[in-house]
Amino acid sequence: MKRFIQTIRNIYKIEDLRVRIINTIGFVLIYRLGSYVVLPGIDPSQLSALEAQSKDGLLGLLNMFSGGAFSNASIFALGIMPYISASIVVQLLGMAIPYFQKLQKDGESGRKKINQITRYLTVLITAGQAPAYLGNVISQLPNEAISPFDPGISSPSVFFWVSSIIILVSGTMFVMWLGEKITDKGIGNGISLIIMIGIIARLPSSLVQEFVSRMGEVGGGLVVFIVELAVLVFIILLCILLVQGTRKIPVQFAKRIVGNKQYGGVRQYIPLKVNAAGVMPIIFAQAIMFLPVTLVGFAKSESLSGIAAAFSDFNGFTYNFTFALMIVLFTYFYTAITVNPNQMAEDMKKNGGFIPGVKPGKKTADFIDNVMSRITLPGSLFLAFVAIMPALVRFTGVSSQFAQFYGGTSLLILVGVILDTLQQIESHLLMRHYDGLMKSGRIKGRSSVNMPS
Repeated sequence: MKRFIQTIRNIYKIEDLRVRIINTIGFVLIYRLGSYVVLPGIDPSQLSALEAQSKDGLLGLLNMFSGGAFSNASIFALGIMPYISASIVVQLLGMAIPYFQKLQKDGESGRKKINQITRYLTVLITAGQAPAYLGNVISQLPNEAISPFDPGISSPSVFFWVSSIIILVSGTMFVMWLGEKITDKGIGNGISLIIMIGIIARLPSSLVQEFVSRMGEVGGGLVVFIVELAVLVFIILLCILLVQGTRKIPVQFAKRIVGNKQYGGVRQYIPLKVNAAGVMPIIFAQAIMFLPVTLVGFAKSESLSGIAAAFSDFNGFTYNFTFALMIVLFTYFYTAITVNPNQMAEDMKKNGGFIPGVKPGKKTADFIDNVMSRITLPGSLFLAFVAIMPALVRFTGVSSQFAQFYGGTSLLILVGVILDTLQQIESHLLMRHYDGLMKSGRIKGRSSVNMPS
């Protein structure tokens, strides 16, 4: 406790860090207040059906990422996810289209152009999602839930549709602007922090509901609740290991896994990670899994049939098997485009480095490629396991809302953002010759887990 108090004092003494933390808190408060501002023309007292609909499944996940704004019919209802989707699309275009590849190599000017394109694409995606969201809201509200300015929610006016779409698009762009301001004038990655705040906002109510349900007659009692918390802590520790990854692999171990028994000399390392892709494979896969619900206008799962119903069932086998398989494939895909064995081999050769027993150049590149192919498999399987963990614990009786904190994109983002933010705070402390946040070693950030920007 004494060390914690001293750390708080040290943070307060650093003016730049103090101002950044205050700015971050202020921007976050604006975002949280905005999530409770209901769209004009909708009666907030009639949203019980919408809240019930967004408790489970993919809609529950969307509601978590938006911090409850989705179920509140808020001006921030679509949250930051359209921007994330646009960023992923631009990244994929950068792999296939020469124009985007050229922009990625143009330094600061290219980055500004890519950001501008991403913003335009965000507007288009939000404008496409807004009518589907409004259609779902209208279907969930009774006729009297509309203001006197409209004849009834069953037949809203053109003005209601146009104004609401404009407000939803503006809301998403404003949230994106808040994220950029947090990055520039606050602490941490702004977009990631906004998502994290939305996730944390749902934790207290989910925890209380789970406690109440377990203390019921058929809930299992306090012991079961404590076991659930212990399992949650264990999974969080696993996620910390997954987020941090392995920063360097011993050459001896690398040679063993590729079948080369001849090694010797001093202990050396290769800068490779078991989880080089971070959480990006989950984000890619999750964005695609959102498509069925978006295309059918956020309809209820029980009203769907066929493929749409299968891929809208958050706890179903088809959804989770497909989700896990896509994560494994995207892990290999993202690792292949971010880790270039030829470039690594060339850099090692230029700097006079080498792998004992392996010839420089193509042989070294092939060796690194073989190592990455083998170590990526366990990393991808572990990532897929963590992603479908919420569905697995759901079968043990854990409520859907609380189960979402047992893994998936939400927990990995939560752990990654907290580690990254703490690392930045620690960097400010160490630059001013203060003690860090930890007694032993420095906090490892999530360099491979940054959200697209």
